[in-house]
Amino acid sequence: MPRCIAFLRAVNVGGRLVKMDALRAAFEALALTDVSTFIASGNVLFETRARSLDALERKIEAQLQQSFGFEIDAFVRTEAELAAIAAHDAFDAATLANAQTHVVGFLRAAPDDGARLTLAAMQNDTDRFVLHGRELYWASRLKQSESAFSNASFERALKLRATFRGLNTVQRIVQLPVR
Repeated sequence: MPRCIAFLRAVNVGGRLVKMDALRAAFEALALTDVSTFIASGNVLFETRARSLDALERKIEAQLQQSFGFEIDAFVRTEAELAAIAAHDAFDAATLANAQTHVVGFLRAAPDDGARLTLAAMQNDTDRFVLHGRELYWASRLKQSESAFSNASFERALKLRATFRGLNTVQRIVQLPVR
């Protein structure tokens, strides 16, 4: 069975608290197996027989709504997709050397040309963005909390839901041993 990772949007922020054991139970209720979580920010690893990851995302979201009483977006990637995301060189060495923020945004779908143009116009000397498939790479000379950009600003610009993770977190998940 393929190993997948679900990145959940807005878990354990803004009063939307979810205990990891309850989160694992919600995934297990969908007949997903070998379910584990990685740090308490909505990263769930599991194995699945599902053929359509898009359909699986909708099932996960419905299960989470039922289990926790609020909307939680799920962005599912296979283990192989996540390894490619972690290995992608979106920025040159100079940009990374000056970056205090280096994150990856997981998007529902690849942005259209209009969204790409909007995002390109948002770049400045401090914040750099690279779209690659369904991912948005962001490097900033500022800490993420100090930037003028946020998850909400990217969602408005791209007209897509998103959730962000530090590249270090993504790389750590890729390096986790298979159980």
